[in-house]
Amino acid sequence: MPRTIGLMSGTSLDGVDAAWLDTDGVTVAAFGPSLTIPYDATMRADLRHILDLAPSLAEDDSRLLDVVARLTDYHARAVEALGVPADLVGFHGQTILHQPDRRRTWQIGDAAELSRRLGLPVAHGFRLDDVAAGGQGAPLAPVYHQALAHGLPKPLAILNIGGVANVTWIGADGTLIACDTGPGNALLDDWALRHTGRPCDYDGALAQAGRPDEAIVAALLDLPFFHRPAPKSLDRLDFARAVASSGIESMSGADGAATLVRFTIEAIVAAPLPSPPLRWIVCGGGRHNPALMDGLQRRLGRPVDAAEIVGWDGDALEAQCFAYLAVRVQAGLPLSYPGTTGVPTAMRGGRIAAP
Repeated sequence: MPRTIGLMSGTSLDGVDAAWLDTDGVTVAAFGPSLTIPYDATMRADLRHILDLAPSLAEDDSRLLDVVARLTDYHARAVEALGVPADLVGFHGQTILHQPDRRRTWQIGDAAELSRRLGLPVAHGFRLDDVAAGGQGAPLAPVYHQALAHGLPKPLAILNIGGVANVTWIGADGTLIACDTGPGNALLDDWALRHTGRPCDYDGALAQAGRPDEAIVAALLDLPFFHRPAPKSLDRLDFARAVASSGIESMSGADGAATLVRFTIEAIVAAPLPSPPLRWIVCGGGRHNPALMDGLQRRLGRPVDAAEIVGWDGDALEAQCFAYLAVRVQAGLPLSYPGTTGVPTAMRGGRIAAP
């Protein structure tokens, strides 16, 4: 089986995750080492600025080219730091714009340069064909979730709380339904940075010290996104304007954080799933936030467990996913399905950059 390293830089903008996987793109033979290389404060701020510029940004803009070069270097260093042999690399890049309704999704990063530096083939461009065919281009993790969960009772929900939150529902017959549910950590991270100077709400302390404004939460949950059926997906900044004009800016740091956590939880509760799952398994950075996890446990009425409870590595799972998907790109296997992204038929995708 190909020995593959997957790379992920998510919408939380916290750093590069790298994970080694031995897989044929159908089953997983072995897990290997993983690590995270955090972005320094300047890199994180520059990436966040590029998100704001992205809708009108030219591909040859010097600011973008500078960020792309540094981003690619971070990814190369992550592979080098793992220090394990590999046959293939899966490189998602950094999403700076996601507008599937306009058949546009934009992940930055120089796959050709990464391949040259590492001397390895690099799979990339995972979302492009799906979006071009009318799909949402996200989430792409469901096919990997299904491989991980083959022995677990179903129906089962696997919830990833990154910058945006998304859920995979796996039916007893293997049916896959997936969608973004709403905000994950992104709104809360931005809020915490402005109010505490720290890049996230560590241990949920800020949110747990506040009280949510239920009227603001209800108004946000009435946005058009929440009235759409699955599959559906989001850009990191899709709710930023609505949140900014909701009245939250007049709230204390603690009450605003509590309100954003409640918004995230209620959006997950409202996810349009075919039937209630027996269990929720949570991966991504949000599982480290007790305010989120405790609130989900109270509201979902089903067991809500961190990925580690079932033996998965919740920090490495997305990077593992893109190792898995890289092998599927190389093998010509589908990455997405009508029930996961809304694409008309099972869709192959991705490209291979050769050294």
